[in-house]
Amino acid sequence: MHVDHTQPLEYSSGQGRLNIYGFWVFLGAEIMLFATLFTVFFVLENRTGSGPNGAEIFEIAPVLAETFILLTSSFVIGLGIHAMRIGNKKAMMTFFAITLVLGLAFLGLEIDEFVTYIHEGATLQTSAFTAALMTTLGTHGAHVTFGLFWGISIIMQVKKRGLTPETANKSFIFSLYWHFLDVVWIFIFSFIYLKGMM
Repeated sequence: MHVDHTQPLEYSSGQGRLNIYGFWVFLGAEIMLFATLFTVFFVLENRTGSGPNGAEIFEIAPVLAETFILLTSSFVIGLGIHAMRIGNKKAMMTFFAITLVLGLAFLGLEIDEFVTYIHEGATLQTSAFTAALMTTLGTHGAHVTFGLFWGISIIMQVKKRGLTPETANKSFIFSLYWHFLDVVWIFIFSFIYLKGMM
């Protein structure tokens, strides 16, 4: 395997560059998935039937907390990638671990939010609005959950094998995925929550 030492570690092999390109293609498909969910939500958001609407169930405090936690995790994983690029394995693993703890905290708040909605009568079966809301939030939450398991496997590989072109490539691709989840959340925060509260 030819390694180009003029490139960052994650881009240093031809296979690594192909993997990153392939992952961008995958993210294109993910963008289409979330674009479809948002479209369905916007079509159905006023179809509340006898159930509550967004203004009745959305609360700003937990949503701001979720947003702050997820944005912070995105910043921290950026620090992890920087540490990886300067060859500091311990700092990189620490930043990745902090990212996952923040992801877990986000998930805990989201689950608590779901439980609150259900207690307030907003379930998948209540109305078209609540079904679209739960599906969109649930899909994002499922992606975060998958990300937690993926992140743990990345940390374990780096711990075992060190910082190689392969582990750096996997770590960088994981960071792209995590940033993507953040971008999706910003859209959820802006166009579902804030719009719904107005």
